[in-house]
Amino acid sequence: MTSTYTITLKNCSFFAYHGFYPEEGVLGQRFYVDAEFDVAAAVAAERDELEGTVDYGLAFKVIEETVLKEKRRLIEALALTISKALLSRFPEITRVKINVRKPSAPIQGVLDYVEVTVEDRR
Repeated sequence: MTSTYTITLKNCSFFAYHGFYPEEGVLGQRFYVDAEFDVAAAVAAERDELEGTVDYGLAFKVIEETVLKEKRRLIEALALTISKALLSRFPEITRVKINVRKPSAPIQGVLDYVEVTVEDRR
């Protein structure tokens, strides 16, 4: 049997220095990341074992390292970098969808956040 499982990490929060404007690179701000990935993990689920699926604690670390170490001017580029890092680290992932939210976007107006979504497949 081939079953696909979807694992979701919601609202991962990081303080980082991404942004197009120089002030954003100096002041920094909070970013929120949602990661959703499909994993063909029927054997792992049947055996109740971590081997053959994705350790979501390690997935969080991959996201965290990417957000904190990879300085990007665009959140579009940040979302793509996170997606590629997860696909590179975990061969079990068949599809990944990343949302990056930026609540303190430098926009003259009232809004909750700006969000970018990228989706990749193997």
